[in-house]
Amino acid sequence: MASQTIRLEINDDIARVILARPDVRNAFNATVIAELRDAFEQLDASDVRAIVLSGEGKTFCGGADINWMRASLNLTFDENVADAEAMSDMFRSIDRVSKPTIARVHGAALGGGAGLAAVCDIVVAADDALFGFTETKLGIIPAVISPFVIAKIGASHARRLFLTGERFDARRAREIALVHDVVAADALDATIERIIAELRTAGPEAVAKAKQLVHGVRAATYETTRRLTTRAIAETRTTPEGQEGLRAFLDRRPANWTP
Repeated sequence: MASQTIRLEINDDIARVILARPDVRNAFNATVIAELRDAFEQLDASDVRAIVLSGEGKTFCGGADINWMRASLNLTFDENVADAEAMSDMFRSIDRVSKPTIARVHGAALGGGAGLAAVCDIVVAADDALFGFTETKLGIIPAVISPFVIAKIGASHARRLFLTGERFDARRAREIALVHDVVAADALDATIERIIAELRTAGPEAVAKAKQLVHGVRAATYETTRRLTTRAIAETRTTPEGQEGLRAFLDRRPANWTP
């Protein structure tokens, strides 16, 4: 069934997931949440080398849809929990997809839109983009996105920005590690293409395992990470991809996954 709120485009080995509700600043509602989760679960099982997440129109993602928020006023506590769980599962599917993800942020990334930036591996923002965890301005809190955001920017920045709900520019977003690259709006795509070119020179299996490693190490004690990391490197050194990469380096030739 065709998606109503997003577009999924796959060209060669790159997937582009595009929020396609420009008339409402690509805001979240239940349909957007379900379709994003489905798209990333589909891409997890695909052969793409990277996923670019972007927004159509003037804004990356302005947060929650006003009609969706209005409808939540009539939900019971249990219905609100189910609604939030669906959103949490969507963020989790993006956070844990085995492919590297790149957020292309322009205009604004507010509320859940800032959460989308937090769950992507690499974030490139236009120098005039605005960010904010603005939920407290509405008398609510950035609860569902908090595990992903705090993992990205740390508790210190979250303690200020969650409480004030203030908006901040792309340079501040880079200072707190929410964003990696800040460029002119007309340089967004060229910057992303350079990042994709770098990813294409890395072993696809190694990229997926490196991403998994970050999650595993961050959540574990030293005793656990010692076992996890020593076995992880031993396993990758003995895989066909690991063997090919090491031999290619020693032979001073490109590895077989390099374009």
